[in-house]
Amino acid sequence: MSITQIEAEQLRNMNDKEGLILQGCGGNAQEWLDGINEMLTEAGILQNGSIFTDIYVFQKEDVTNILFPFDGVDLNMGKLAMWKLQTHHAFYGTWLSDYVPNYLGGFIDESQYATDKPDCALIGEDGNVFNLIGKAAKTLRRCGLPEQAKEMSDRVFACGSYGEALNIIGEYVNITDAAHVREYRPSVVKKIKDAKVAEPSETPKQHKPQER
Repeated sequence: MSITQIEAEQLRNMNDKEGLILQGCGGNAQEWLDGINEMLTEAGILQNGSIFTDIYVFQKEDVTNILFPFDGVDLNMGKLAMWKLQTHHAFYGTWLSDYVPNYLGGFIDESQYATDKPDCALIGEDGNVFNLIGKAAKTLRRCGLPEQAKEMSDRVFACGSYGEALNIIGEYVNITDAAHVREYRPSVVKKIKDAKVAEPSETPKQHKPQER
């Protein structure tokens, strides 16, 4: 078993994980780990002898919180969701994928656009710089990147040469011809939504959990 102390901001890098966060977990972290394992086992939530072995402890606004990651743990997710709701007044339990957007401003790459730039068929088109800017900006807006379209246009209009303008456009779109345009697939945060059962939505709490 391992108990790792982390900064709350480190949760923002866990976009490919899911877990249960309990808030206001004062005292000995090992006792919390043992107690939650016993409680969830008795409730039939931890199955087939599975238990939580590795947890993360972090502070948020002087409150101690614990993340119980789901990696390698055999869980009955339906029972866990009900347990989370029934014990919310005691543990303020929430999913990792809900906590990060509500309390930390989102995962680090959640607001980033695609790692691959969208293709834009500029080869063979009228080489007039205004035409190229217009087509590139239209492509960016169509792909849901209006801010990048404006930023690109502003930079091009402020640059000093045609060559520099092409280089700037190439920073935002992948310049290609019409025969090789691929469908733009923006990267998204990987969340384990199929592990969640339908339950009433929770709004961020305005009060601070008390240490226990």
